[in-house]
Amino acid sequence: MPHEVKLGRVRLVGAGPGAADLLTVRALRAIEGAQALLYDALVSEEVLALAPTACLKIQTGKRAGRTSMSQDTINRLMLRLARRGLEVVRLKGGDPSVFGRVGEEAAYLHGRGVETEVVPGVTAASAAAAQFGFPLTHRGAARRLLIATATTEDSGLTEGGWAAAADPQTTLALYMGRDRLAAAAQRLIGQGRSPATPALAVENAGRPDARAIPGVLGDLGPALADAQPRGPVVLIVGEVTAQASFASRPATSAQPQKLAELIPLAH
Repeated sequence: MPHEVKLGRVRLVGAGPGAADLLTVRALRAIEGAQALLYDALVSEEVLALAPTACLKIQTGKRAGRTSMSQDTINRLMLRLARRGLEVVRLKGGDPSVFGRVGEEAAYLHGRGVETEVVPGVTAASAAAAQFGFPLTHRGAARRLLIATATTEDSGLTEGGWAAAADPQTTLALYMGRDRLAAAAQRLIGQGRSPATPALAVENAGRPDARAIPGVLGDLGPALADAQPRGPVVLIVGEVTAQASFASRPATSAQPQKLAELIPLAH
């Protein structure tokens, strides 16, 4: 009888905001052990360099406004590689559970008998807050954090959910809406959020070339027009952003140490 190939496993891994030293140790292990790597366009070269030389690397796209591999093609490709018995890593920018379609991919693979594991990563809002020195929640100023997207699948502005984001005690982190942020700001104001609410648009959060565009909600449109961001932008709206500092930036991260150096083995 022909030898039956054992099904491989697919890890759905968060690459974080770009810097390799912001990877979790579990994500680093997964990348270093990958035999096939399917990665999104926002994953940095620094992180990709951690994969083995012999690893099959496939860029799947998935960047706003640009041609990318369809989700159905990505699903079938992951399945095909797993059926070859390979250790597959599906590498996504940020955290795979935050607008990363991890639920769809896991359901597809589970339905076909493929084992999956989700490895979380640092999401853009957390990276922006850490990099520019402000909290996402703060006693007396922000009791909750709302992570949302400004746009629908066809790039239109979402219709529902704006009332919850208008609460002055809510810090709003708005993803994937770089080209609709001015319209989103007006929608928030229309729902009752004060035009004087501090706001911060952060381009390339967590990377050495990150840029913060500060302002208030009512003036966000002109501020963004002047800045002309080209990279991914997360908009953070709330009183906490008034604490942001723009005096210094983190240095470019160094190549992460090997795991044996990070975690001494017991003798």
